[in-house]
Amino acid sequence: MTHKYAVGQLVYFQRTYGGAASASGQYEIVRVLPVEKDNRLNYRIKSMAEAFERTVEEHELTTE
Repeated sequence: MTHKYAVGQLVYFQRTYGGAASASGQYEIVRVLPVEKDNRLNYRIKSMAEAFERTVEEHELTTE
């Protein structure tokens, strides 16, 4: 499995299930995380509007 996005790339985040509200706008890919046993592709992302990073799954990201 190969990650679709690269470190430094700008993306939009869409949470697909309930959880904490997220800042709108673009996020930057901070880190590409290793593929785990469940074969999910994960990333660390950061918004300029938030003081912290988030861990998200690839299907929650888009470039549009």
